[in-house]
Amino acid sequence: MSGLIIRPYRTEDAAGLATVFHRAVRRGAARYYTLPQRVAWSPRPQTAEHWDTRLSRLDTMVAEDGRGLLGFMALNLDDAFLDFAYVLPEAAGRGVGGTLLAVLEGRAKSAGIDRLETEASRVAEPFFAARGWSVLRRQRVKRHGIGLPNAVMEKPLVAAEVAA
Repeated sequence: MSGLIIRPYRTEDAAGLATVFHRAVRRGAARYYTLPQRVAWSPRPQTAEHWDTRLSRLDTMVAEDGRGLLGFMALNLDDAFLDFAYVLPEAAGRGVGGTLLAVLEGRAKSAGIDRLETEASRVAEPFFAARGWSVLRRQRVKRHGIGLPNAVMEKPLVAAEVAA
């Protein structure tokens, strides 16, 4: 994707990423989840403070182009869990998610992590499967009393080569 920039999260990104998350859930997940499920998942955009608290604790990477924020992914390096993976619906299929994932997988390898895990929505499961992730189990998580099906997935990482 031309003009794509991947960079670390900054506090000033929080409000824009709240919008990315909300739109990805409400519009991007429409083919996979009912409206009540999507409303339970993201009833309204959360505050910038909420997102900054969540994302600043993680290794969060942001994708943007000349027009603005396109998506983000976050990795908890303590437990090797990929916690967020969201792209604007209009940016889907343009390499944003794949580029973010490649960057985070590289960062995980550099940190000595040999296996990643995530909980992938029905939207994200095919994306992850196409990139070498496998389903460990299927589950339903509750959001505001409504069950949302997803898949716990993992990917072994090949250790980064060390140049001699």
